[in-house]
Amino acid sequence: MGPVPRTLELFYDVLSPYSWLGFEVLCRYKNIWNINLQLRPSLIAGIMKDSGSLSAMRFLTAVSMEHPGMLEKVSRELWMRVWSRDEDITEPQSILAAAEKAGMPSEQARGLLEKISTPKVKNKLKETTEAACKYGAFGLPVTVAHLDNQTHMLFGSDRMELLAHLLGEKWMGPVPPATNARL
Repeated sequence: MGPVPRTLELFYDVLSPYSWLGFEVLCRYKNIWNINLQLRPSLIAGIMKDSGSLSAMRFLTAVSMEHPGMLEKVSRELWMRVWSRDEDITEPQSILAAAEKAGMPSEQARGLLEKISTPKVKNKLKETTEAACKYGAFGLPVTVAHLDNQTHMLFGSDRMELLAHLLGEKWMGPVPPATNARL
C-alpha cells in the first residue's frame, strides 16, 4: 500500500478558459502525483461579480452532490461546448446535451436540471464560492493544496510547476508522458 494521497481542491467555473487549462492538467496528474483531486464548481460571478454561467455551475453543483463520478466528464463537456465549439451553456437544452454527451442518462440529467433552482443546490454553490473567497480567490481557477497541516492557495492555470514543487513532484509539462498515449 502506497502513501496516502494528498488533497487538492480545484475551484473552477466553466466560463473560465484558464480554469479549463488547470482542470485538464490536474486531471492528467492526479494519479501520477498521487493526489485526491476535489473538483469544486464555483461561481466566478460570486468572485468577479458578473458572468453568464449561473445555470451551468448550478447544474455542476447538482452533479457534484448527487453523481460526483460524472463531475469531471460533464465539466469537460461544458468547456468543450463553450470554448471549442462556441455553443451556448446557459440554456437548459444545451446543458442537457452536454450532460448526455458526457455519458449521463437523459432522465438523470433532466432530474438534476430540475434541481438547479432548489435552495439546496443554490446554497451549496454559494458555500463553495464563499470557500474559494475565504482562501483568497480573486478569480478562477484557484487550486488549494492541503499539505502537512498547511494550506497553500495558487491562482491561475500557469502555476502547475509551482504546485509540483510544493508537492515534491516532477513537472513534466501540461501533458505528462503517461497521458500522451491516451490522447
